[in-house]
Amino acid sequence: MEYTINKLAKLAGISTRTLRHYDDIGLLSPVRSVVNNYRVYGQAEIDRLQHILFYRELNVPLDEIKQILQTQDFDSVKALENHLSALVTKQKQLDVLIGNVKKTISAKKGEIFMNDNEKFEGFISKMVEDNEKAHGEEMRIKYGNDAINHSNAMVKGMSKEQYAEVEKLSVEFNNMLKSAFEQGDPAGELAQKACELHKKWLCYFWDSYSPEAHIGIAQMYVDDSRFTAYYDKISPGCAVFLRDALQIYLG
Repeated sequence: MEYTINKLAKLAGISTRTLRHYDDIGLLSPVRSVVNNYRVYGQAEIDRLQHILFYRELNVPLDEIKQILQTQDFDSVKALENHLSALVTKQKQLDVLIGNVKKTISAKKGEIFMNDNEKFEGFISKMVEDNEKAHGEEMRIKYGNDAINHSNAMVKGMSKEQYAEVEKLSVEFNNMLKSAFEQGDPAGELAQKACELHKKWLCYFWDSYSPEAHIGIAQMYVDDSRFTAYYDKISPGCAVFLRDALQIYLG
């Protein structure tokens, strides 16, 4: 079956503007109908759009989706299985958060007692799952499944105070890194203090610290475009600056 842009937009629950944007960036382009030469979407385009929307639901950027779909060995069945697994994980996260809200309401009404650790159920799990989705594959290849599983267990076992400290450290580190970068000296006092904060932050996720692993992480911030983009949002060039500062800090 073939669809015009208006009909497909209605079918998929998106706007025609979105479909035109997908066409403009080469992500999803219509074809010409053999009957009337109109621009239409056929079955192949329908299936491709379904994959696109699945990936968008999982917050995958459009440029990455395009790269995935253009891969020569792209397996649609395997992709769907991965979509299903990711969505089931997301559903579990939402179930935990929904349960948290319900318990909080009951606690506010005086119907039950809710301890401080229970108030953070769901939030910490989501942080672990988000990190696993974004960087899990690379981390497992680099450090092994046992190390990553143990790290995830450590995070999920955080107390309210530990979770708050991690959040505080993250903000403090980003601010200090930005100030150090503006000074421009990776060996300077501010830069080295930022490195100390980074080490302290990492130790909440690692059961044993090693300088070799730390510098490996720093190099990955430069080599992996996703990490680079995160740190360069602080200031363009921050990823390389942090790597250089950590090389000095770790000797």
